[in-house]
Parts: sequence; structure tokens; C-alpha cells
Amino acid sequence: MCLIDTVRRYDESSIDCATRTHQAKDNPLRADGRLGAICGVEYAAQAAAIHSGLLNASSGRKPKSGYLAAIRGVQLGAQRLDDIDVELEIAAKQVLLDETSCIYEFTIKARERELLRGRLTVVQNF
Repeated sequence: MCLIDTVRRYDESSIDCATRTHQAKDNPLRADGRLGAICGVEYAAQAAAIHSGLLNASSGRKPKSGYLAAIRGVQLGAQRLDDIDVELEIAAKQVLLDETSCIYEFTIKARERELLRGRLTVVQNF
């Protein structure tokens, strides 16, 4: 499942992405025809995974797989994403990286309206 349409920019510590997949009737995260705002965590996790992959590729390192281990401080500014009629903007900033895990702070916006924010921890497989 790929939810991100576009990477707008990235650098060593952050990535900005955009998508319209929240509007798709066949979005696999929909339940009862709706896409709850909490599903934005998956969008943020995918942005973090893309960021990690781009950094590994640009430095010649072998990509590592990982899993979402924790979600903290999530604040919802909306109940649903499927009723947002503009592109979602997903921003993720890496605030910690070590040999086994990384932490990203993320925000998801629709234009200037903040829909979701929080922090996620990814543990890397060996």
C-alpha cells in the first residue's frame, strides 16, 4: 500500500510529501466508507520510511526494514481525512537516529489547516 503521491523536498533531517489518496474511494484504510483522521499516522509513517530510503540510497547504504513501535503525542485537528477536498501535506522531521531506531515528529496539513500532529518511533530490523 503506497499512500504518498509526491516527495516535494527532503534533506538530511526532514521530508515534505503530498498526496490525494485520502480521497480515493478504494483507500485500504477506509472503514464504513470513511477515512478517520487517525489514519494520518500511516501517512506519516510512510513519509518517514521514504525519507530513510532516500537517505540510504543517496549514501550507498543498504536499506533497512523496520516497524512502527510507538506513537506519541498525537493531536487531531479533524475527525476525518476523506472529506478534505485538497491535497494533504505531510511533513516529517527526524529528531533522533541511532543504530536501532529513529524518531520523527510529523504534521499533516490541508493548506494551512493542521489535521494531525505527533511523534512516531521506528525500530529497525537487523
